[in-house]
Formats: sequence, structure tokens, C-alpha cells
Amino acid sequence: MSNSPIDVVLIGGGIMSATLGAMIQRVQPDWSIRIYERLGEVAQESSNPWNNAGTGHAALCELNYMPEASDGTVDPAKAISINEQFQLSRQFWASLVAAGDLPEPNTFINSTPHMTFVRGRDNVRYLRKRYEALKDQPLFAGMEYSEDPAVIGEWTPLLTKKRNARQRIAATRQTSGTDVDFGALTRALIDNLIENGAELALNHTVRSIKRTKDGLWRLSVRHEVGNTPHVATARFVFVGAGGGALHLLQKSGIPEIRGFGGFPISGQFLRTTNPKLVAQHQAKVYGKAAVGAPPMSVPHLDTRVVDGQASLLFGPYAGFSPKFLKTGSWFDLPGSVRPGNIGPMLAVARDNFDLIKYLVGELLANRAKKLKALQEFMPTAKMEDWELITAGQRVQVMKKDAKKGGVLQFGTEVVAAEDGSIAGLLGASPGASTAVPIMVDLLKHCFPDRFGEWLPTLKELIPTVGTTLNDRPADAKRVLETTAETLHLQH
Repeated sequence: MSNSPIDVVLIGGGIMSATLGAMIQRVQPDWSIRIYERLGEVAQESSNPWNNAGTGHAALCELNYMPEASDGTVDPAKAISINEQFQLSRQFWASLVAAGDLPEPNTFINSTPHMTFVRGRDNVRYLRKRYEALKDQPLFAGMEYSEDPAVIGEWTPLLTKKRNARQRIAATRQTSGTDVDFGALTRALIDNLIENGAELALNHTVRSIKRTKDGLWRLSVRHEVGNTPHVATARFVFVGAGGGALHLLQKSGIPEIRGFGGFPISGQFLRTTNPKLVAQHQAKVYGKAAVGAPPMSVPHLDTRVVDGQASLLFGPYAGFSPKFLKTGSWFDLPGSVRPGNIGPMLAVARDNFDLIKYLVGELLANRAKKLKALQEFMPTAKMEDWELITAGQRVQVMKKDAKKGGVLQFGTEVVAAEDGSIAGLLGASPGASTAVPIMVDLLKHCFPDRFGEWLPTLKELIPTVGTTLNDRPADAKRVLETTAETLHLQH
């Protein structure tokens, strides 16, 4: 590795760094790029396929994007916005597949119907209203709705087999949904980056980031193999280190990170590879979250395709760990406390008793309670068919709020220095699915003087960037069909 200043340093070998690197390499191919990854392989934290549900988040089935208002109405605006963002990701991936820069699409994305499933009169009424609000939206064309157990059983038998016939149920189905192996996608993107001149430094931990007098960033790095120190300088730094991003941004000293804190949430899934069960459930089925549960803890029974093998996941069962990464330290949470964020963190603890109560309940849940939660989706479930696996660690954003003192923010947030020379991503869901629009926005914010000249190339890669599709039905239909054909997906 060269010791001369690097144009772009990407900290963390996950989907965010891989996506940003792929964009920069195409809009500014003469820039040098180096990726630092603290583990021995890329995509081993949040991007690892067993550390997330692999849902191509397009708001086709996720109820948290369309909550019911106090007056009983449901607003589709947020769901439409999430879907718009996912379409940009699909376009980017399709362009790279067409150019031969990504492998066969079925190695990282597969058609999987997205369904929502609810029980009880009030939930059925809500789901019907949600369906009515979405069915005529161009990006949600083809959505199906049923309250008939026979129809729902045809869509996926495990939901209705041996279910109490007196229980009211309803479901929606969108056959154009997808299952995404973000680990395989990340590896393919980084392989292509390396083929085109980028450097990858595995087993390298960035310990600190400091601004130099000449405006560059000095990175103190430790090579974990041999415990050797290393120093690098960079013109631009992206901190895509998942839960580790908060610490590094704090160490950078940029004022924009003041007041931000992190609330870590761990998770577990039940997984089965029993071929008889897998064959009876080919969908991602989302339900309603428990009171106080964060959006990423919405229960769902999912088809997963990883390394070509199909399995089923159910969960997640939320828990608590002070670690900010699955392979992190027990001191991550206390080590993130600063004078500038302790107030917002205490305010969040005060105002989120439901969340604390929910997490305590999850921590105390035994195997019988976990099985009962699964049986609400799949009445015939038996624990001997399932194994419990630990999912990825997520860190929710806590930030200052003028009225409340501090708020817990569910979502992702880019934090960047005023001059755009360093930026990082905080937060979780919908995360990986919207990596492409997030990184486009980051380029626009951090490189305002260059973004205009980069835009034509970005539009070649992502034809509808900067526009919306849902208000243009003909264009929406064309783009959905074109990307589906290139990615070998159902439309």
C-alpha cells in the first residue's frame, strides 16, 4: 500500500462502503480508493446474510411505513418514498449486471413475494385500509388482498394450516418482492473495485482519525495480524463501519457529531432448512410490531436464499447488548458517552419506557415463548425443526431535540463535516436496501462542486435519479419491467 495521500478511504467493508466505492470509481476513475476492514473478510457484520433478513425493503409488506393515524387514516407517502428509493438501488444493480461488473443476478437477488399478515378484527380493518391506499399506486401495482383462509393458504400454506377457523385473518401479497443476499452483493462490488485498482486492507482497524494542518485526514491504523501500526492520510473519508461509525466520527472531532448517541439492539432468528417446510413457504411475511418494539423488530417469517440454498427465518427476537458491533466490545456503549450527548441519551431513556419494557420482555423470553411467537404465524411449528441463530447488532440513532431534549430516531442518517471531507452513516433500517440513494445524496452533499459533472454518469447508471416514478405511471411500469428483466426477477 502506498503512503502517499489517498483520494478516498472507506472504513468498513460492508454494503455502504462497497456502494459508494462503486459509484466513485465510475464518476471519478482516476481517484485512488482504499478500503479498511477490521475483520478477515468483508461483509461480516450487518451485510452478512445471516445478520439481516435480506428483505429488499420496498414498503410492499412493512407496516411501520404506514402507521394508522389517530383519526384512523393511513398515509401512503412514506411507503411510496421507500419504494422510490429501492427502485434506484435496483437500477444501479441492473446497470452493473448489464455491464458485466456484477455476476449473475441470482447470486445476490431472487424473486420472493412480499406479504403482510394480520390477525384480529382491528388489524384486519387496518390492513384493508392500507391496501385501498396502495393498490392504485403505480409502484404497488398488482398488490393482492384477501381475508379468505383458503386463498391465503394457497399463497403460503404454513400460515393457515391448523389455524383456528374462527380467527379473523387478512393478508396482502406482492409477487414482485425480492430476497437479497447483501453479503454476496457486497463481495461482488468489492471484487470489482479491486479489479479496477482499489486497495483492500483486511484485518486493519482504524483506531483514530485526526485533521491535519493541511486539511487532510490522518488515520491511525492497526494491522491485527502482528499488531503492527500503520498511518495513512486521505483527502476524503467515509465511515461506513456500521455500529462502529459513531466512535470514529466522535474521534474525528467534527462538531456535527456532537449530541449524537447510539442505542444498541441485538437480535436472534429461528432458522430451518427442513426441505418439507421450506417448500411450503415461499414468501417474506411481515406482521405488526409489538407495542414499544423498534421497526427492525417487526415479526416476519421469511424465505432466505443464501449461497443458492433456501431456508426459512423467523424473528427477530430483540435483545440488548452494550456492543455496537457483533464482534465489538462490551465497553462500546459506555465508551460512546460524551458531555454533548449524555443529555439526549437520558431524555431518550425517560421517554421510551415502552421500548425498555419490550426489550426486557424479549431478554426474559424462554424457548417456549419464542415458539409461541412463531406459532402465531405458523400454527404447526415445532421447535425441533428450528435452530436459534444470533443476528446482527444494530445501533439506533439518538440525537438532540429542541422540545424533548433527545429523540430516538429509527432510520439512517448521514453525518458529514461542513466541508464534506469526512462523512459517516449512523442508524439501521431500511439500510442496505436504500444504499444507492443514500450514497447519491452523500456525493451531492460532500462534493457539491463536482456533482454536476458527475450527474450524467450517474444518470446512465441510475436513469431516474433525481426524479420520482410513482407520479408517472408509464415510466414506473417501464422501469420496473426493465430492471426485473435484467435482474431476472418476476414483475
